[in-house]
Amino acid sequence: MAWRGGPARGFFLAVMFLAASAARAQFNFDVPFVPTPYPVVEEMLRLANVGPADFVMDLGSGDGRILIAAARKFGARGVGVDLDPDRIEESNYSAQIQNVSERVTFEQQDLFKFDISQASVVTMYLLPSVNMKLRSRLLNDLKPGTRVVSHDFDLEDWQPDQKSTVRKNVFLWIVPAKVEGHWRATVALPAGERSYRLEIRQKFQEIDGLARYDKKVAGLWNPKLSGTHINFVIVDDSGFLESNLYFEGEVAADVMEGTIVRGIGSDRRSIPWRAARIPQAQ
Repeated sequence: MAWRGGPARGFFLAVMFLAASAARAQFNFDVPFVPTPYPVVEEMLRLANVGPADFVMDLGSGDGRILIAAARKFGARGVGVDLDPDRIEESNYSAQIQNVSERVTFEQQDLFKFDISQASVVTMYLLPSVNMKLRSRLLNDLKPGTRVVSHDFDLEDWQPDQKSTVRKNVFLWIVPAKVEGHWRATVALPAGERSYRLEIRQKFQEIDGLARYDKKVAGLWNPKLSGTHINFVIVDDSGFLESNLYFEGEVAADVMEGTIVRGIGSDRRSIPWRAARIPQAQ
């Protein structure tokens, strides 16, 4: 049977049918394919401070443009994950054309099951509901200090460490170390070792707490946590010191260590410090 209206109309209807089928197929996935504009790609990678040492994972990688740009412009390596086999094929072809196929791969995988623990940077342009399903994995499976950057959609009450707007919103989070709990900090002073018991509360990268010493209790002033880097101030008003102590250090599992700045001007001194986590029962 001939198409009513002739061959031209038949061709038009066939194209429309295929386009509609493709559109319906997209919605079989958790996230429809909507490519990130190239200016936003550039801003995502800039904000995440991507470099040659990074391993970038693009979750829901689409046509591969974010990961390919990370490899081509910043020298990074990485892997893209997507459920759509057509997008994987397109991404691998683009990586070949742009001479980065030795640095990036694309895998047809479920991003909720894919091992993300090796990433130093995670990029994503997903839906809000998908972001929230992923949030616990981002916090628990990624190493502290890993950078997570998202186009357009945030992670609700996990506030971003930075936010930028270049055509669209771009959010950056730095996965925080787990510091909540009790710690015993020791400070090496010329007159002997000084000890503080720290009690730290944490909500994502936001922290506060107090220090106990000499039967006194002092707040932790200006506490900040960025990945594995921690800062806070203790005002030690005992006769032993009577000084502001500016703590700065790095967190590695159950240990924190770094330097304290004590005094100002000509009285300024740097002192090493170390803290170990105290088991909850103690």
